[in-house]
Amino acid sequence: MTQPYAAQHYGIRAPDYVASAVHAEGADLEAMERLVAGKGLRRVLDLGCGGGHVSYRLAPHVAEVVACDVTRQMLDAVREEAGRRGLTNITTVHAPAEHLPFEDGWFDAVFCRFTTHHWSDAAAGLREARRVLAPSGCALFIDVTAPASALGDSWLQTLELLRDVSHVRDYAVAEWMSLLGGAGFAVTELGTHRLRMEFASWVARTQTPAERVVAIRSLQQVAPEEVIRLFGVEEDGSFTLDVARFLAVPA
Repeated sequence: MTQPYAAQHYGIRAPDYVASAVHAEGADLEAMERLVAGKGLRRVLDLGCGGGHVSYRLAPHVAEVVACDVTRQMLDAVREEAGRRGLTNITTVHAPAEHLPFEDGWFDAVFCRFTTHHWSDAAAGLREARRVLAPSGCALFIDVTAPASALGDSWLQTLELLRDVSHVRDYAVAEWMSLLGGAGFAVTELGTHRLRMEFASWVARTQTPAERVVAIRSLQQVAPEEVIRLFGVEEDGSFTLDVARFLAVPA
């Protein structure tokens, strides 16, 4: 079977994502912990687990975490890091979000953080997340969101694609609401925050080729004022993204 496009590009980056401070920290991870702590949940899904930071946070509070990702090397890195931390209740499963190898209603909760923008079919992935979630369960989706303005949206997607050719789309909040509703979810809580991306580490994490780094910087330097304001573009190329948090239950 042909290796998924995203997996082709993320295999060699696995150690960088395990070590990434941006992915390992944040109030959103603390919110996830609070959501499961003391609830006695038996099995939760970390969908598109990447470097495994959601799994590491949740593991002390649940019976089992299933860390699922399309990139085998990411899963290898998660297993190694979980072992180093003594987290014996983390299981890894290799699968794309659009085709999950789990029974209907298998999980008490589903968590998905900074991964949906890589899915080839977000609607299908969210339908699968809904399918494997227990009727009484909840799901939390967290990702970068695109500005409502067409100009800001175009610039964000362009910079993201230059940085990482496996990027598909950062969806706007309105698009997320439509996708979640279409997948059978009802959103019970929506939160937003801003996340500063330090330029050098942003491109280093994805091992962006030098010529595309130059292209990103050249675009930033000629960006219209609205774009500079929307993303808070700084002198060294660092900038700020909008992130949304969607807490949802089966509709």
